[in-house]
Amino acid sequence: MQSFLKQPKPSQQQQQPKHVHDPSLQPWIEKYRPKTMEEISAQEHTVQVLKKTLGSANLPHMLFYGPPGTGKTSTILALARQLFGPELFRSRVLELNASDERGITVVREKIKNFARQTPRAADDEASKGYPCPPYKIIILDEADSMTQDAQAALRRVMETYAKITRFCLVCNYVTRIIEPLASRCSKFRFHTLDASSNRARLEYIATAEHVSVTPAVISTLISTSEGDLRRSITYLQSAHRLSASTSPPTEIQPRDIQEIAGVIPNAVVNRFAKALGVEVDGDVDMDIDARKQGFDGVRNAVQELVMGGYSATQVLSQLHDIIILHPLLSGPQKSKCALVFAEIDKKLSDGADEELQLVDMGLRVWKVLR
Repeated sequence: MQSFLKQPKPSQQQQQPKHVHDPSLQPWIEKYRPKTMEEISAQEHTVQVLKKTLGSANLPHMLFYGPPGTGKTSTILALARQLFGPELFRSRVLELNASDERGITVVREKIKNFARQTPRAADDEASKGYPCPPYKIIILDEADSMTQDAQAALRRVMETYAKITRFCLVCNYVTRIIEPLASRCSKFRFHTLDASSNRARLEYIATAEHVSVTPAVISTLISTSEGDLRRSITYLQSAHRLSASTSPPTEIQPRDIQEIAGVIPNAVVNRFAKALGVEVDGDVDMDIDARKQGFDGVRNAVQELVMGGYSATQVLSQLHDIIILHPLLSGPQKSKCALVFAEIDKKLSDGADEELQLVDMGLRVWKVLR
């Protein structure tokens, strides 16, 4: 009977690893995520301080806060890799997204169970060339989304297991972290990336991916992303896919970036601003003086925006920049317009009708600028 029960030989397909990651299919934000502290862009002070702690291997509890896309998560992941190396990284580092797992149950079960485990001594082969300090690291991304009860429970866990576990809280709004928790951490503020750092990183990625981009495209990426490097890299990858989808491939234009980012074209916003009585530069010409048009002129300009499918919030944001940065408008005019923008933004956040709010905003700004 044994001759009929031969074990089948595993096929070549079965012998291959189950998860094969093709680098060409990876999002660029993951493919070009910094692997070491030296690759972190524009956060010199934070990197210098962390490098010193890396040399001493005595890491405190940390709180990283700042705008999105400035390298907070990338920094702590790069630091953890340089502490433990690739072999021990998985067993010594626990990364959780607090926006998904933010309740007190997660703190009492998952976080506490990981924090209480004493790390095993690293063997010489796995720890070769890395400090491998005798503690673990728990990374709580978007910690400002945690409930008050969960943060209070986390405070006790941090105190109890401080000898064998270090915590790194990552958030956008430090004011949403309770004071007893924040006082136990060393705070590191991540500032918005400057244009030169942003430009250097985008040009590096474009060169590595063989994407032809002009300086105007890079400038548009920087302006539309507002210092968020992650967002600008995503826009660049989307624009590359869009240009490569045609035959032959087309060159990436600044207007392509604006369309991907949901930014309203300058000519459209300028026409709307001129209908409100704002003098703007550009190829915009109206037969009748906008300041004499009144309700009809504002309503027609709003209808053009609505028919174009543009977001009222985006209109508000771009019109705000035009008026607040306008060199010819007086301070009182700008302050009154800012109050109008604030009120309309609140109403839009509460779910008010976008077309009616745009008309209301347009008429009130028109009266201020008459």
